[in-house]
Amino acid sequence: MELRKVILIHPGREGRIFGKAPASPYTLMRLASLVPSEIAVEIWDQDWENLDGKFRYLNKHDLVGITAKTLAVETAERYAQLAHQAGVQAVVVGGAHATLMPEDVARWADVVVTGEAYYTWPKIIADFQNDTLQPLYNDTNWADLTGVAPLTDRVINMVDERHRYWTPLLEITRGCPRSCTFCTAIRVSGQRMRFRPIDEIIEEIKRRGIDRFFLTDDNFGLAFAIDYDYSEKLFLALEKLPLRGWTTQAEMMVAKYPDLLKLSRRAHLDKFFIGFESINPSNRRELGGKSKGLTSQYQEAINEIQAHGVGVVGLFVFGFDADTPKVMWETWEFGKKSGLDSMSATILTPYPGTPFRDQLIEENRLITTKSWRYYDTAHVTYYPKCMTVEEFEQAYDRLCRAIYHPFRIAQRGLRALSRHPWRRIPSKMFGSFSTDYGYRRTFAWRYEL
Repeated sequence: MELRKVILIHPGREGRIFGKAPASPYTLMRLASLVPSEIAVEIWDQDWENLDGKFRYLNKHDLVGITAKTLAVETAERYAQLAHQAGVQAVVVGGAHATLMPEDVARWADVVVTGEAYYTWPKIIADFQNDTLQPLYNDTNWADLTGVAPLTDRVINMVDERHRYWTPLLEITRGCPRSCTFCTAIRVSGQRMRFRPIDEIIEEIKRRGIDRFFLTDDNFGLAFAIDYDYSEKLFLALEKLPLRGWTTQAEMMVAKYPDLLKLSRRAHLDKFFIGFESINPSNRRELGGKSKGLTSQYQEAINEIQAHGVGVVGLFVFGFDADTPKVMWETWEFGKKSGLDSMSATILTPYPGTPFRDQLIEENRLITTKSWRYYDTAHVTYYPKCMTVEEFEQAYDRLCRAIYHPFRIAQRGLRALSRHPWRRIPSKMFGSFSTDYGYRRTFAWRYEL
């Protein structure tokens, strides 16, 4: 079939914040870059603009691709319906939810993509043109990242990250060898950690013209232990770039590598998002070996990282079987005393494909009346063991109102700024307050659904 245009869609819910969308559609940028240059391609981002009125311009010669997390999959389904109503015959759906639960997406999508679409996407385009599209394309081989989907200038110019998005995204590693019972990372990105060539990373940063970014990596900090030499060379390469700063997810074991921490500071790293997860030692089995629930160890890690001039955002999850409202408030007490630069307080969420969800199904503890849009880590979607749903929600509300009170946000932001020399404060202002502001907005969704 003649292929007129490729449309790639990102269903969002945040919208613009002070004139810009939160984060660039990085996955779609890379997929768009795989579209042959002779074929027109567009990226539609719901966070940047309202998409409903755009579908009427599509027809059967257009190929539509949608990527969606679990919380946005119902919006993805609505967009697929709009595309079909316009005459589109091939709606391809991939992303985390399609990988975790392909049978759910297959109800309404023409083609389901599981795993990494960077290798299957070119084949899908060719199959569309040859009228040989298949209902399922799978790529869970977790291949080497060398040369995978480099961004084209056409896509970089089209997206215009510097003017449309607050935070450009970037990938350096992929996969996580941990086995946390509630996490989707190993099911979406594989359990083997893989690394992009450093020269490709540097070249991409330069061509995109970005001076700050957030890594999409599941657990970048594990690179310290898995490939020390790679981490060292990466930091030395990033040090040479005129970056304002960047942030990434990690675990507290990075504190055991003072030489790399020193280099990371020189490489313009602003802060680690550290998955402490829980201060309750009874939950250690669920944490995949990266944390034991011991606040003394957490404090040592925080002190060591911050001593090297790098900030720490503490990530905490509530609702494990041994958790109570008391545990939640004790977490806040620890957060106040610990000197954290920011705190993430999320509700344990039973995502498809995780052992935690399997356990809840077996024990008949899922709240089946909660649709996928509630799977955003801010809503209770199951029956906890040591408290009622109402007790959990009330304790969580109380906790978040304390953490994200404007005074506390200001206090943590000013403390983070104080670690920088005066000449760097203007460039560090945004990053020092934006993380807490983003978490405050996430909490607000509890009352907007």
